[in-house]
Amino acid sequence: MIALIRRDVRRGYAGGGATLVMAFFLLVTTLFPFAIGPDARLLARVGGGVIWAAALLAALLPVERLVQPDLDSGAIDQMIVRGIGPVTIAVAKMVAHWLAFAPPLMLAAVVAAGLLDLPVERLLLVEAGLAVGTPGLAALAVATGALVAGLRGAGAIAGLVMLPLAVPLLIFGAGAIDGGVAGLKLLAALSLLLTVGAPVVAGAAIRLGVE
Repeated sequence: MIALIRRDVRRGYAGGGATLVMAFFLLVTTLFPFAIGPDARLLARVGGGVIWAAALLAALLPVERLVQPDLDSGAIDQMIVRGIGPVTIAVAKMVAHWLAFAPPLMLAAVVAAGLLDLPVERLLLVEAGLAVGTPGLAALAVATGALVAGLRGAGAIAGLVMLPLAVPLLIFGAGAIDGGVAGLKLLAALSLLLTVGAPVVAGAAIRLGVE
C-alpha cells in the first residue's frame, strides 16, 4: 500500500502536475477580482468562498488519471491477484491524491489571499478549513474517477458526478470561515464521512471495472 501511495504521488507531481493545480487554482482566484472590481471589503467577504470554489475545481483536474490508467495497464488486476482489495487500493489512491494536490493548493491559497485582500485571521481559517476539508475532496475525486473509468467523455461526466456531491463540502468550507471553530468541526465531520464512505464506493466501482 505504501509503495502504491509513493508511486501515485510521484505520478501526481511528475510532468508538472502540482504546478498545473497551483496555476489553475490561482487563475480561477485571479479572475474574481477582475470580475468583481477593486472593492477590498467585498473581496474580503467573498474571498473564502472563491478559494473553496477554486479548490474544488482544482481537485477535479486529475480525476481521469486517478484510476483509468491502472485499469488500462492491468496494474489493478495484478494488485487484486496479490490479495490487495479494491477498497485498500482506493484508500491508497485517496491518500496519494491528497498528498499530490492539497499541499500545493494550501501554498497557493496564501497567494490567492493576497489577491483577494483577505486579512490574516481569515487566511488562517481558510488554511485550517482546507487542511480538514481537502481529504473529503480527495475521496470524492477518487470515487468519481473510479465511477467514470472506461466511459467515453469521462472528463465531462466526472464534472457532472463530482460537482453536485461536493456542494455540501463547499458550503461548509466557505461557512467555516465565518463560523470559526464550530464551523471547522462541521466541515471536519463532513470530510470524515466522505473519507470513510467514498473508498467503499470507489472499491465497488474498481471491482466492476476489473470484472
